Amino acid sequence: MTGSVTLTGASVIVERFDDPAADRNGTLVVQDGRVAAAGSPSPAGEVLDAEGGIVTPGLVNAHHHLLQSGFRTLPGTRGVPMRDWLPAMAAAYARAGIDASLVGATAGVGLAESLLCGVTTVADHQLNWPDPGAVADPIGNTVAIARAVAAAATTLGARLVFVRGSARDDPDAAADSAEAIVRALLPADSASGTSADGMLQLAVGPAGVHSDSAETFRALGAVAHRHGLRRRTQANEQVDTEIALQRYGRRPLDLLEDWGWLESDVTIAHLCDVTDDEIARLATAGVSATHAPGCDVPMGWGVSPVRRIRDSGIAVGLGTSGGGSNDAGHLLADARLAMQVSGLVGPVLTARDVLAMATSGGAAGLGRADLGILSPGAAGDFCVWDVSGVADAGVADPVAGLVWSHPGRRPRHVVVAGRVVVRDYRLVTADEAALVAALRDRTGR
Repeated sequence: MTGSVTLTGASVIVERFDDPAADRNGTLVVQDGRVAAAGSPSPAGEVLDAEGGIVTPGLVNAHHHLLQSGFRTLPGTRGVPMRDWLPAMAAAYARAGIDASLVGATAGVGLAESLLCGVTTVADHQLNWPDPGAVADPIGNTVAIARAVAAAATTLGARLVFVRGSARDDPDAAADSAEAIVRALLPADSASGTSADGMLQLAVGPAGVHSDSAETFRALGAVAHRHGLRRRTQANEQVDTEIALQRYGRRPLDLLEDWGWLESDVTIAHLCDVTDDEIARLATAGVSATHAPGCDVPMGWGVSPVRRIRDSGIAVGLGTSGGGSNDAGHLLADARLAMQVSGLVGPVLTARDVLAMATSGGAAGLGRADLGILSPGAAGDFCVWDVSGVADAGVADPVAGLVWSHPGRRPRHVVVAGRVVVRDYRLVTADEAALVAALRDRTGR
């Protein structure tokens, strides 16, 4: 659903974080879900007052695991090696029983949290599925799960990229499931894996070479090529490198290259343990990347050398990863963390660098040049940030101050496709207490 809205009184409107010269002030007009040219007449629809505030593009969470929103701070999952974390999380999922009701509840909470934090687009890498031997219709169950996540996004008004992931799935079953999800969720004439209104996008993505075989990568890759889907995976994070060396005697990116997954439609998350030679190979291949410091840093799994990756010409987005390792879906907080830890592994990132990663950088990895910016014709997704309080007092550069000051900052208003979804810090599209209650009922916690 798209809408029209006129925003007035902004002290700064950031069209794109990688072009400070485009910053302006005044009025922003969104007509039928798209940013109108400056000076366009105000359409019928909502009017928002942004007096003294900063207006930015909606944030793009380029790597999330929404299922984990129901499994935060579990015993045995904090500050442990990934080889121990993975089975602990899998056991928790098994106890809860993965089905459409569970992912509907976790997606509802995770997407609501995202919107309240200024994230308007979420890429959800769904890796965990029901045991195919325990359900009557394994393919139908995976379609029901995809539908449940998509329905939560539709209700809340968030943009969703649903990634049909895999973690030790049978290759043919994973491919058949991906085909069924495409048929069920997208119109038959879609050639880019995206709905006509741009609110839903599909992709495929094995968890990584540590869990999935060459056959799985190739089978899901074939589905992606048939339907114009983006491909996404994870590599060179702690356990990924360890298992690749133990099992194959090779590093993860060597395997991905052999398996046809170092190409321009591929986005790779994490990339903590990556060499300069590997960065050059990724740049030559046209691969994009996603940084997830809010997961990797507190868990002790590494720090990606993001500045060197970006300087090589690779488009880099920002993701929170899931609640099982990060506990929060606050992408702006993770942008701050990315900036703060960058100097540990190379040149320091600036505030504009990490904010660009959290918007247009993530959109680039999705193949969505219309997201993460507020230029005329772009998607009408934006946030209004109040910078009038004591936490912003004395700040000389209010755009940089978005991440330097006020670590828990949340936007006052959030608009997606011209539709107000958060007003005065509260969800417009759903009852927050009801979402929390639904998740508690389903998980028993």
